[in-house]
Amino acid sequence: MFFVVCNLRSGCRFLVSLTTHFIAPELSRYTSRGELVNAMTRFEMRSYLKLVDTSTSGARYDVTPVFGDFRAFSSLLDDFLELTRDIDFDTVVAIDALGFILGTGIAVRAEKPLVPIRKGGKLPTAVYRVELVDYTGEEKSLEIRADALDPSDRVLIVDEWVETGAQVRAAVELVERRGATVAAIVAINVDKSEEVEHLRDNYVMLSITRDL
Repeated sequence: MFFVVCNLRSGCRFLVSLTTHFIAPELSRYTSRGELVNAMTRFEMRSYLKLVDTSTSGARYDVTPVFGDFRAFSSLLDDFLELTRDIDFDTVVAIDALGFILGTGIAVRAEKPLVPIRKGGKLPTAVYRVELVDYTGEEKSLEIRADALDPSDRVLIVDEWVETGAQVRAAVELVERRGATVAAIVAINVDKSEEVEHLRDNYVMLSITRDL
């Protein structure tokens, strides 16, 4: 049968003749049939990606159905541990809000401390704060406790989905203000954009949909 292979934001690009299967959006970056088949084999082993709701009315997909299936969520956490196996980190920093869910799971599995980065105004103590414009064009801020990290810390930054990279850039700035080192940035998916590629040029940035 023929199926349309679609990119997350730019829509459908071409048709391929393959067996019935959920086509993960990031597979549109493969230009040859052989590369596509190999990539689909990897995605087949990660069937929890089928639970991501792509029929949303907003500007992003909804990954929360993955959390609603404990086997799927456990498999996702297994893959994050595999993804970060060669990353030397001692602290997990999770970005508000869904990054909290993933970051908590990764921190528990990896037996590392968790530091949350909150939305502005949520922490009732001294904080570092960074202003940003998110993927919707809304102005917002992120903040971290002023005493949350030490300069010796090597940090794994976790978010569930990276669109423009605005929140991740803010998280990086907060971590580096404390003198800590960003060991890597991880997410389920990282969209393609000039801003995100700039982050890739300067930091280790890994995603389930691209790097496993």
